[in-house]
Amino acid sequence: MKTLKIKGITLNTPIIQGGMGVGVSLYPLAKAVAKEGGLGVISSACLDRIVSKRIGKRVNIYEAVLNEVSEAKKEGGFVGINIMVALMRDYKDSVIAAIDAKTDAIISGAGLPLALPSIYKPGDTALIPIVSSARALDIICKRWQKAGYRPDAVVLEGPLAGGHLGFSVEQIDNQDYSLEKLLPPVKELAMKNGDFPVIVAGGIYSNSDIKKFLKMGADGVQMGTRFLATYESSADELYKQAVLKATKNDILVAVKPGSPCGLPFRVLKDSPMFVSAQKALRKPKCNKGYVLTKDEKGNYTVCPAKVDNVNYFCICNGLLSSAGYNPTEEEPLYTVGTNAYRIDKILSVKELMDELCHPNQPD
Repeated sequence: MKTLKIKGITLNTPIIQGGMGVGVSLYPLAKAVAKEGGLGVISSACLDRIVSKRIGKRVNIYEAVLNEVSEAKKEGGFVGINIMVALMRDYKDSVIAAIDAKTDAIISGAGLPLALPSIYKPGDTALIPIVSSARALDIICKRWQKAGYRPDAVVLEGPLAGGHLGFSVEQIDNQDYSLEKLLPPVKELAMKNGDFPVIVAGGIYSNSDIKKFLKMGADGVQMGTRFLATYESSADELYKQAVLKATKNDILVAVKPGSPCGLPFRVLKDSPMFVSAQKALRKPKCNKGYVLTKDEKGNYTVCPAKVDNVNYFCICNGLLSSAGYNPTEEEPLYTVGTNAYRIDKILSVKELMDELCHPNQPD
């Protein structure tokens, strides 16, 4: 398995662990992946609330990011952080904290991170956008060029990923938008703009998948769902067991009801919150505010889930519950990638990395 060079770091394996929010990709998982030679990734989503509960002291998002990165880097290796553009209220402070914490990489998606290099001088921290097309990458490269910066790498996320998807519902099952079709033009564009690494994501499951995409020209892979089903993952036990029990037919793309971010969202159809939302059994609820957008006065007050429980579910509360942080307050929401049904046991990160990196292991 070849190494992966991004800015000033060299990973022993070309594997990046996906930043799964809320509360799944925390320091125990990121630290374990970093120790095994991959890039361990923390999710910044709701991190202030999660860290505050853990340490018994209220902290803001800046303090939470500093704390989490410090814990993740204690045993060496390289650590990144996933910061969603859709989390507008906390986005800037999360980026600043990540750079101050000397995080090795910021990976940013769920919207185009057009302003990322202009927020704060990145220093040694690599800036890595997530895109779903060459067109999106072209827009980012042109905007970042005005700030005197180019991406240090790019994550190309295909339609088989978990969580928020950068595709319309019609595109998700259209082979013209498969990762195999998306990779060549994105790779070509990356080469034209400084030849930075292209990391593919979405549906990567096995050693043979990794080798396939490396042979096609990818420089690395990002994997989420496989790391969800590890002992070090901070998903609660009910979440992990739901993944183990899932069949192919249990995994679907939620649109109505869907995420208040407005993007298609892949879930387990038996997730308690999703079931209730489909039946309009729950009252509209939004008391966390992570996906709030600004009103006409410039205040962060707008979230569709605050007023509409037919078309939207409260993603903040649902995902917090799925990581065990407010189970008495709200039902959990389980998000997975399209290959989650293939998982039949929980592994340690070391066992998983050995399986992924050695071709003698079964797919």
